[in-house]
Amino acid sequence: MIKYLLLAPVLTGILCLISKKQKQIEIINLLGSVATLLLGLALVISVFQDGVIVTWKDVLFADAFSAYLVLIVSLVGFATSVYSVGYMGYEIKHGAMDLKRLRLYYCLFHIFMFSMLLVGVTNILGLWIAIELTTLVSAPLIILYSKKSSVEAAWKYLIICTVGITFALFGTILTYYAAVQVFDGSEGAIDWLSLVSVADQFDPVLMKIAFIFVLIGYGTKAGLAPMHTWLPDAHSEAPSPVSAMLSGVLLNCAMYAIIRFRTLTAPSTGTEFTSNLMIAFGLLSVGIAVPFIILQKDYKRLLAYSSVEHMGIIAIGIGFGGILGISGALLHMFNHAMTKPLMFFGAGNVLLKYGTKEIDKVSGVVRSMPFTGTMLLLGGLAITGAPPFGIFISEFMVLAAGFSQGNIISTVLVLLFIIMIFAGFFSHISRMALGTPNSDVRGEVSRWTLGAMALLMVFVLVPGLYIPPQLYEMIMKVVEVLVVP
Repeated sequence: MIKYLLLAPVLTGILCLISKKQKQIEIINLLGSVATLLLGLALVISVFQDGVIVTWKDVLFADAFSAYLVLIVSLVGFATSVYSVGYMGYEIKHGAMDLKRLRLYYCLFHIFMFSMLLVGVTNILGLWIAIELTTLVSAPLIILYSKKSSVEAAWKYLIICTVGITFALFGTILTYYAAVQVFDGSEGAIDWLSLVSVADQFDPVLMKIAFIFVLIGYGTKAGLAPMHTWLPDAHSEAPSPVSAMLSGVLLNCAMYAIIRFRTLTAPSTGTEFTSNLMIAFGLLSVGIAVPFIILQKDYKRLLAYSSVEHMGIIAIGIGFGGILGISGALLHMFNHAMTKPLMFFGAGNVLLKYGTKEIDKVSGVVRSMPFTGTMLLLGGLAITGAPPFGIFISEFMVLAAGFSQGNIISTVLVLLFIIMIFAGFFSHISRMALGTPNSDVRGEVSRWTLGAMALLMVFVLVPGLYIPPQLYEMIMKVVEVLVVP
């Protein structure tokens, strides 16, 4: 099952690259995305019915946490592939994209999907390789239009994330060394199940150093402050479907890696060490996002700094710990993964029609593009944590965990930051959505883009009104994997 899941996006990417016609490429893209989604769902069902899957000489592995990440990647990937048909079709129609670049885009898009799926279904060493691969594959997507600003953003992304991933490699090597001492050999020293079973026997000093390296290294890719500086540039310059994948999925992949290493570190060092670090970096991330959101002039950078905020909230939830904190953080991963691509889809439609990323030059989207404007307004409420959307529930759970665990000061600070971000963010979005529209802007971009937004809105709204039993059970299974006694 895992092998087929990984094979589907690779084959799709290759077929897109060798196809000759636009319609052909779009059909292959959609069929490949459907296949990836169905295989991802099949893996999720298999894991939750039959338990952990280990295959291909223990290199490929899937437990409840793996399945949860696969669900997020495959769902967002499918929605983005649908959106891409409309977005890139519009670019082709208006001469901003040619067939050669279209083939390259879809090929890299699906290889990017492969790399993110691989993050969730491989061992400790494969995890590092997969996250490095996500950088190498997504950088060319950022410079797809070959503009000077996008080239600069891509180089910044490559350099900063490469430095970060080097730190993560040091942390991985130190963890491997600690495991080898316990196992008295290399067998089992890179397998998650084997590592977790003996994690309480690791050298605590060694694991503290390893976790610091991992947190800084993978935290760079996750967009945690102060290692977040690549994120606003990359998200702003990338094509909007790529921005959606970077923000909605890639950041969660890096956070997945940090959480995995936390489960290896905490048993030997005690949960207080990892929790304090996670809370500190999370608070810094949410706090730094406040002024950049309030004073922002570029709506794609606005969404990027919102991602810094939400990665910080996830880190804080994990840091607070306990069943409530961890389940709240996991639900927040899902909610952010659904809501932020919705916002980038709306931003992409606005960019195509208005031709600018400046907030002050966009107004009246609800009247000029009724569906996009409505989704933008509702998405703005959702991403800032307003009820009745899913993010309100997950943020409430994280805050409740903070108060119940006695982290009063940290929780109050998070609450104040969230209130300030709500005021600043929604002020920008409401000015864009309401008001008098530009006279030359009329009509939606494509039915494909609207369909993708409508699909995501279902996943944005439903968890705020009612958490399906299947999703609740899935999160509880993941909590069992992650809670450290």
